[in-house]
Amino acid sequence: MADIKNSLYNIRLFDELSLKKTPIHNLHPLIKLLTTIFYLVMIVSMGKHEISRLIPFIFYPMLIFVLAELPAYQIIKRLLFIEPLIIGVGILNPLLEQQLIAIGGFEISKGWITFLSIFIKYNLTVTACILLISTTSMLQLSAALRILRVPRVFVLQLLLTYRYISVLIEELFRMYRAYSLRAPQQKGIHKNAWGSFAGHLLLRTIERAQRVYQAMNLRGFSGEYHAKSIKKLNSSDYLYFAGWSLFFVIAKIINIPILIGSLFTGVIK
Repeated sequence: MADIKNSLYNIRLFDELSLKKTPIHNLHPLIKLLTTIFYLVMIVSMGKHEISRLIPFIFYPMLIFVLAELPAYQIIKRLLFIEPLIIGVGILNPLLEQQLIAIGGFEISKGWITFLSIFIKYNLTVTACILLISTTSMLQLSAALRILRVPRVFVLQLLLTYRYISVLIEELFRMYRAYSLRAPQQKGIHKNAWGSFAGHLLLRTIERAQRVYQAMNLRGFSGEYHAKSIKKLNSSDYLYFAGWSLFFVIAKIINIPILIGSLFTGVIK
């Protein structure tokens, strides 16, 4: 039951974080969405052996953390869930790329460079997506997608799926609590009850979906998605997108850490 509660808490946590009032939260959702997409494109387009060029991109999520006043522990804890997947994806690269290169007087295989590059890319991209949904509600994201001319049916499916996940978890929680009250000495659900439990969950889900659909019809739903009204773009939104876009392009074209290192060593000399 604790796992079900945690799943429901995790979903509602992002909804609560997106309602905060900070300079990042107050930005236009379209600008935050486009900035995140551009950030992801820049990172993914990096070469598989690029590591130093990725370092400046860490500045973006760090600044969002500070300006949006997000709980770093909660975000990092959710980021750790995907670490085994990231390691599983890139751990074979040291075996596939065994060509040695010299770095700082040490020889290392290109496979480890590729693995480290994949590890950094995955963490940066997933963190950017988590920060987006932590600072922008699903209604605002849906409105931003409609501004980008994404078909209504896809936006509606995305919104309803996101909302119905919490409804499904609530139904599962109520069923599990009722089962636990009837079998207080038993840990978990007995294997003999798995089939009937899943069947009842399906029936309750269909019944709940029908009630939700009827409630939507009573409120005037006719199959069309009406995006939530959001404020118009202003100068600060344009400056935010232009500033970050320029920074991402410069960080991709110019190897900033190498440039700073060469300038520093030149001064020392």
